[in-house]
Amino acid sequence: MKARKPVLLIVWHSATGGAQAMAAAFAQGAATEAGIEVWLMNAQHAGPDDVLAADGYAFVSPEMLGSMSGLMKDFFERTYYPVLDRIQGRPSMLMVCAGSDGSGAVRQIQRILTGWRLREVAPPLVICTHAQTPERILAPKVLTAADIQKCRESGQALAAGLGMGLF
Repeated sequence: MKARKPVLLIVWHSATGGAQAMAAAFAQGAATEAGIEVWLMNAQHAGPDDVLAADGYAFVSPEMLGSMSGLMKDFFERTYYPVLDRIQGRPSMLMVCAGSDGSGAVRQIQRILTGWRLREVAPPLVICTHAQTPERILAPKVLTAADIQKCRESGQALAAGLGMGLF
């Protein structure tokens, strides 16, 4: 009988492309690890069954008005109670694409992940675009090569730990 590959679920939402680029780079890094199945899912399409089927998680959100995006909140609202007490101890990581410091979005999502009793295996990765005017906030985001590399390395590290059974 063939053993099932561990599944790493990456749930993301993006309004201007920054968080999407972070999630894609994270997935690219994770996919370099043999023996891991990587699911990259927009928050609008991910549901409780996806969360239950995964062995580890990455959550990627833009900072919007000092908090997580509404569609990420919608994802958590739709999935929180159906999976509560069924995924505790699984590894997770959080990433935020911020215009300022991202602390509000990080705090909100960490409270949810604490409620699920997930194990945070790395500090949150916050990429700051410094978008502070309406024009820059609404403009498509292009991340630096260094920021994309941080996301790839984070994906590779989480996938490697998941694959080796460290988490």
